[in-house]
Amino acid sequence: MKRILAAVNTPRQDWDELAIRKAFNDVVQERYKNIKNFEEKRSREESRFQLRVNADSKDKAVPYAALIAPEQDTSGAYGGMSFVVFPADESGPALIGMVIGTQSIAPDDRVLGKPGHARRCNAISRWVATLPEGGFAWSKRDPVRTDLEMPKVVRSQLGRWEHTLQKYGSVLYACHAPTGSGTETDQAAQIASITAFIDLFMDERGIDRKQATEKEAQLVRLQWLAHLLPSISETDTANLLSYRRFVVLEGPPGTGKTHLAKQLLANQYQGHGHLIQFHAGTTYESFIGGLRPVKDADSQGFHFAAIGGQLMRAIQQAAADVGQPYLLVIDEINRADLAKVLGEAMHLFEPGDPNRQVELDYDFDEIGGRTLRLPPNLHVLGTMNTADRSIALLDVAVRRRFAFSPVWPSLQVLASEQQSCAAMRDKFAQLLDVFISHAGDDAFNLLPGHAYFMEPDAIRAKVKLQTELRPLLLEYLAQGHVSGFGDEIHAFIDSLDS
Repeated sequence: MKRILAAVNTPRQDWDELAIRKAFNDVVQERYKNIKNFEEKRSREESRFQLRVNADSKDKAVPYAALIAPEQDTSGAYGGMSFVVFPADESGPALIGMVIGTQSIAPDDRVLGKPGHARRCNAISRWVATLPEGGFAWSKRDPVRTDLEMPKVVRSQLGRWEHTLQKYGSVLYACHAPTGSGTETDQAAQIASITAFIDLFMDERGIDRKQATEKEAQLVRLQWLAHLLPSISETDTANLLSYRRFVVLEGPPGTGKTHLAKQLLANQYQGHGHLIQFHAGTTYESFIGGLRPVKDADSQGFHFAAIGGQLMRAIQQAAADVGQPYLLVIDEINRADLAKVLGEAMHLFEPGDPNRQVELDYDFDEIGGRTLRLPPNLHVLGTMNTADRSIALLDVAVRRRFAFSPVWPSLQVLASEQQSCAAMRDKFAQLLDVFISHAGDDAFNLLPGHAYFMEPDAIRAKVKLQTELRPLLLEYLAQGHVSGFGDEIHAFIDSLDS
């Protein structure tokens, strides 16, 4: 890759077409299977892709080097998906990116029309931008929207390629603008970007890598996948709670939301708090408090007394030691109608105003009267299963009062052989690819978590997949949650028997 890096970072006026062609030719032959010297004249049936180099450095020209679909003329406008590098207008590094040919999205309309391509480009861009001296990176939400101009805030970061943007700004759908400092970290970021985008181009065209480069390519893929499935740690959640006080962990089943909450309570809060679970029968009276029948001590009768609920008991315990943060964990927080359960107490859930209070209808011994307030050391952490569509979504007023933190399947957990056998890791990789490639944003949030794939024993692994994962996917199908790619899900379910 350093040969490509040296060739494309040559100043615009000194671009050497032969040197660029040789650099691409050498690297592609080394990295991918069944690639002969692609500079040789070959029939379109033999070609896997085409290298287009424009080294015209005249004032109004826009030089570039591009990997494009093979079904194109050797000059003039082309169509479909392409990997492209553009030299800077004057000096500095080349702009690296993905472009839709100005002619049309064909012959790659099936690739470009699926959510997966845009999703992968976005993850790669986010990853590159986080690398040391990563520079600036961006990707368009919908690559095929060539009618949309590049946002001004993005264009302002790409001033060194203004001539390029004037001509190709609307068809450039993912890009990386390196810092150009020339340091090792700057060059490493450029190589990472080139590697990831070329691999993406080849993967989409069904071109396999050679075995010698596959391990390195998978390490790169895992790094950008981590930006598609970001992880959140106990420390991250504890820091968010200390700042926002009221947080909800949301995600599909099997991602370890409840496990994370329990670990947080045990470790970060040293057990100072407790866990409750909401359900369809949870009411204002059971959470805040209300009148309940109490047996008279000196008779066989009953009388009604104001009894505090779960929140009041948490307030009472937190107020007993205000110097120690107290955590109330509400598992399955969206299984109850939270607006009704909170009632007027919703007013108290304002992280920036800890002095708020409300007056209740009755005196409660737990709070010493009718005035209800939340101690500043009381933190509330909810868990929410985004796959259960039978439950109404939390309303805007409730959402505004909580910070929502997504919890995704953990690639790190499944990488451990002690946690997951090879068959389980393969099945997760297959299912992940199905969701990345075909699921819309709503359906992608239903990707089953790593808990469904955590089994180191190969025999028990098959049983786990058939008795735990299969029913979940069948339920997704029955409820219409994955109807847009139902055939892919059915095919995956059938593969569980093999």
